Amino acid sequence: VRIVQAGGGLVQSGGSLRLSCAASGFPVSRYDIAWYRQHPGEEREWIAGITGQSGTTHYDVSVKGRFTIFRNDHKNTVDLRMNSLKPEDTAVYYCVQLTYHAWGQGTQVSVSS
Repeated sequence: VRIVQAGGGLVQSGGSLRLSCAASGFPVSRYDIAWYRQHPGEEREWIAGITGQSGTTHYDVSVKGRFTIFRNDHKNTVDLRMNSLKPEDTAVYYCVQLTYHAWGQGTQVSVSS
């Protein structure tokens, strides 16, 4: 079971970025996947998730309406598309498969004001 992340980077306030989570060793269509982020000096916080069987998505109020999860069962990937980014979205973002606690390596997102 492995997750490899891609994407992220530096963007101006109001811009968009996409993070990708590529899974191996399990089908993303059958397992819950979550996205977390960690601000400097703080604990990781849950921001979004997608359930395996139904594909239902859930979002924290801080990102709802701006972030969207997309799952591609053929590519076995789960993307997080982030729009209307704010400086407070600056953090390291992680993708995790919850059943096996398989974490991605983390991706830096930086939003300048």
